[in-house]
Amino acid sequence: MTDASDITRWITQLADRDPQNRAEAALRLYLEGSGVCTPLLKQWLADPEFRALTLPGEMKAPAGSGFGPASIVVGVAVRPETFETIRTANNSPSLADVPPDQDAKEFELHFETRIELDILTTRDPGGKGAIAGFLEKFGEGIQQIEVYVGDVDRATEILRLRFGLKPIYPAARAGAAGTRINFFLAPAQQGKKVLIEFVEAKTKNP
Repeated sequence: MTDASDITRWITQLADRDPQNRAEAALRLYLEGSGVCTPLLKQWLADPEFRALTLPGEMKAPAGSGFGPASIVVGVAVRPETFETIRTANNSPSLADVPPDQDAKEFELHFETRIELDILTTRDPGGKGAIAGFLEKFGEGIQQIEVYVGDVDRATEILRLRFGLKPIYPAARAGAAGTRINFFLAPAQQGKKVLIEFVEAKTKNP
């Protein structure tokens, strides 16, 4: 079982001067996050319609796998100072265009192994937003698992009707970079819960 100190160490390592150390830390965080939601995803992917929705267009998983790094992104919440340190160490990737009503600043980290992380922090460390609340309660750590879908409304409806899960929002809302999103706080192993974010990417113009 992974200790909280391991998560903290891997997050710190995302700002290491050595790119190989950063990539190793990203892999560890990715495997930890995706591992928590793997039992849930296996259940959902048994539904053919839901499975088709998780592999839209360019977000195809590698051949022979039920889902893969291209379909899942692990969201890591960090304090504002850690956010800036990690961003600087990784050549200052662009900040996502997050709707102003949401308590988040974020950027993406991509690695050659197709591991993808979202690094998130709060806009208001003393506020009552979702990220601020997570940091206050748990400290820095894996905050959510993002699953890309072709139609967030239909994916949400499938989980509601066929799996008995209630979405956090009654309807999809605007997310970062023109996406549409909704969330589920779903039961995980050992009585824990995992925050799953469905993300419908903005359609590219032809």
